[in-house]
Amino acid sequence: MGTPSHLRIVGDAHPGGDEQQALNLVFAALSDPVRREILDRLDGHALLVSEIAGHFDISLQAVSRHIQVLVRAGLVTQERTGRISRCRFDATPIYGAALWLNRFSKYWQAQFDLLALSLEEIERERSARPRKPTRRALSHRAKRKPKPR
Repeated sequence: MGTPSHLRIVGDAHPGGDEQQALNLVFAALSDPVRREILDRLDGHALLVSEIAGHFDISLQAVSRHIQVLVRAGLVTQERTGRISRCRFDATPIYGAALWLNRFSKYWQAQFDLLALSLEEIERERSARPRKPTRRALSHRAKRKPKPR
């Protein structure tokens, strides 16, 4: 028996078509530095589009287009009152992206494990070698006067 269409398995390794499209929209939205900065500004704040636009050296219309990309990705919700539009950050779609990215953490963890082993080996080799006196130690010895007997 399959999963009912209105239920979804959390962390499913192979997202369906709708979930794949949602991931594509989220990653496309996050790919632009202006949109990432908009999300940073919205984090914990509900701002008017004009308030967001005030922080950028681009037109209000260009900022509005960036916000619409974020809205389509589900990362921003807008409340309209007449001509006034208030924006809020919605982190829900990021959860799906984080799950998708987390699948690849095993590769990064393997790299970190290899790095740790390499560093341990370097340290073992370093501590096994007899230490050569440094130039500073040699020059210090040469400058010392012999002790009177």
